[in-house]
Amino acid sequence: MILTALVGTDVLAQHLADPEWVVFDCRHDLTAPDRGRSDYAQAHIPGARFLHLDEDLSGPKTGRNGRHPIPDAEMFARKLGNAGVDSRKQVVAYDAQGGMVAARLWWLLRWLGHLPVAVLDGGWNQWVAEGRPQSSDIPGPRPTRFSGKPKEVPLSADKVRSHLGDGSILLVDARAPDRFRGQNETIDPIGGRIPGARNRFYRDNLDASGRFKTPETLKAEFSAILGTANPGEVVNYCGSGVSACHNLLAMEVAGLRGAHLYPGSWSEWSADQSRPIAIGEPRPGER
Repeated sequence: MILTALVGTDVLAQHLADPEWVVFDCRHDLTAPDRGRSDYAQAHIPGARFLHLDEDLSGPKTGRNGRHPIPDAEMFARKLGNAGVDSRKQVVAYDAQGGMVAARLWWLLRWLGHLPVAVLDGGWNQWVAEGRPQSSDIPGPRPTRFSGKPKEVPLSADKVRSHLGDGSILLVDARAPDRFRGQNETIDPIGGRIPGARNRFYRDNLDASGRFKTPETLKAEFSAILGTANPGEVVNYCGSGVSACHNLLAMEVAGLRGAHLYPGSWSEWSADQSRPIAIGEPRPGER
């Protein structure tokens, strides 16, 4: 059995002692970057390793490449190998942020060609609510070799800009509607969006319980946003290339495969004042 999108708490509970499964705790608070690590130290799913969004799931920042650049592929592959991941391992990622950070690890592994990776549906919150086992023990993984390599070159700001307005791509912004409009921007110095983008707030992928909506519901909602565009024309972005991965995962759940990520996202795009921006209510064709 290979899981490539989501895994339920019941299934994960049956595999806690399975040596072919590797679980990663990706909890992170953007306003308190050390909180995820301290929460992990206090309690986590038994056997889970910890990966930090800034230190492990992102590369060095230059001030012009966004807040969470893609990590170097070879260095990240070594980290995965040191954590016990090889090409056969089923990887499970979870967080307490609705799957936002876990989806970043999901995308990175898929980018490196590793298909057996899934996000825990409902995450840590669901696990705790169901009274499932917790541990404060830090596992000692057996290092191995992870041989994955990037399937494609990540989209750059120049590449995105070269296709603005030509109809070949459809930009989908995963940020909250107010930030999409350029309002209440509290994270990046400049508010706004990339011209022509449509809005799909990543939180809209979840139901009231904090789990992903059904594939049928997600397909209907994304199809309304995509219109006549096919999934392969979609470029997902957000503030820094993290919550956009949530939309990519939701599209995968919906069977709308082949979409892309612009990793630099708004934090990279807005760092260069020569790049066009849009603010305010969307124009016709934008949502």
